Amino acid sequence: MTLEIISAQEVLFRGEADMVTLPGAMGSFTVLKNHASLISVLNEGKVKYITSDGNAGEAQISGGLADVHNNVVSVCVY
Repeated sequence: MTLEIISAQEVLFRGEADMVTLPGAMGSFTVLKNHASLISVLNEGKVKYITSDGNAGEAQISGGLADVHNNVVSVCVY
């Protein structure tokens, strides 16, 4: 699936990921390939991901929104 983590100033990450863990407002949750569509408010915390080649990455965020649809995870952060 495609993961995009963007802020108003820059693109923090754009690429293929096998797993993404997000700090949702109601608790942390993980998105895998073919996940159901959703929109979620994000709290302060870390967006953690595993890329398609097996590398782990993370981005510290102050909050934001996540949109999951058709194997695209779009994370807008502030």
